[in-house]
Amino acid sequence: MLEELPVAPEPYAVELVLGVERLGDQVSDLLSRHATGWAVDRMPVIDRCLLKMATFELIEELEVPVAVVLDEAVELAKSYSTEDSGRFVNGVLSAIAPRVREKEPEKTGAAPPEWLE
Repeated sequence: MLEELPVAPEPYAVELVLGVERLGDQVSDLLSRHATGWAVDRMPVIDRCLLKMATFELIEELEVPVAVVLDEAVELAKSYSTEDSGRFVNGVLSAIAPRVREKEPEKTGAAPPEWLE
């Protein structure tokens, strides 16, 4: 899909797409376990995409603080999805974050949990 775009996307957009693809099963598993009452494939498309990108960032982009990942995803959900999407995205990511990040890496230098590798 990326190769077919008429204009090359920003490098970070490519990193997000490839990262979500690479960690697809792990990301989907986390979403399934923490999106109470929602099947991943039944979520609004925008919410699902934002949740996948943000979950990837929580797992792999350790230099990006949790609060920044959550805030960006919530703001995008509020702007581009349903009326309740901001709260939904915030709730799911708030449940996932402590599972994949024990503490902020700036303070601990912590790596992702072993089960994600």
